[in-house]
Amino acid sequence: MTLREDFREILRLVRPGARVLDVGCGEGELLELLTREKRVDGQGLEISQAGVAACLAKGLAVVQGDGDRDLDYFPTQSFDYAVLSKTLQQMREPAHVLAELLRIADQAVVSLPNFGHWRMRWALVTTGRMPETRALPDPWWSTPNIHLCTLRDFTELCRELDLRIDACSALSNGKPARPIDPEHPLENWRSETALFLLSRRNAAPRAPAPVDLFGEAAPGPAEAPKRRRTSKA
Repeated sequence: MTLREDFREILRLVRPGARVLDVGCGEGELLELLTREKRVDGQGLEISQAGVAACLAKGLAVVQGDGDRDLDYFPTQSFDYAVLSKTLQQMREPAHVLAELLRIADQAVVSLPNFGHWRMRWALVTTGRMPETRALPDPWWSTPNIHLCTLRDFTELCRELDLRIDACSALSNGKPARPIDPEHPLENWRSETALFLLSRRNAAPRAPAPVDLFGEAAPGPAEAPKRRRTSKA
């Protein structure tokens, strides 16, 4: 099975032995990978009974629950990382979910499709219909996605929630991750899928690791860029 590109980046990011909560873990592919490769102390939260059963069959610690409601019951700072991979846009209350991720974990890893990508814009202009692309392949009437957003939308939400963007990469069709500034107007056109590493702005910056999320020399955590008066993409 081909490893999902965001899973590959999450695997590179997570520290060995870390406490990890995978929200919306499905059948446990990522959680199993992290457990095997990084020996994490992992736990999953999955709404589907079939997904929970598949995880339990693999020996994974997974409970059935709804990320929109049940994150509230996890103790504060009980994990090092909370992971939400291509699931935020399916939540009924994405702002609440994002805030809860960074209440219960020191850092959150969130990947999401970018509805501002040029393929999306082109499909809307040329067909007048909701786009179907590699990142969002389902027709509008059967998609689980109910809160699609662009990179600009997501960075604005992070600012409103007082979250710090420690790193961000663009992912596209199996290509290597490309570090980006998610506030740059051009990236709102270029990035098909984005992966964010987030922390609370009032939390102490973490010490630099030997390599960063994208396998390069790690600078200190970057502040989410301040609001700028620029032309909007």
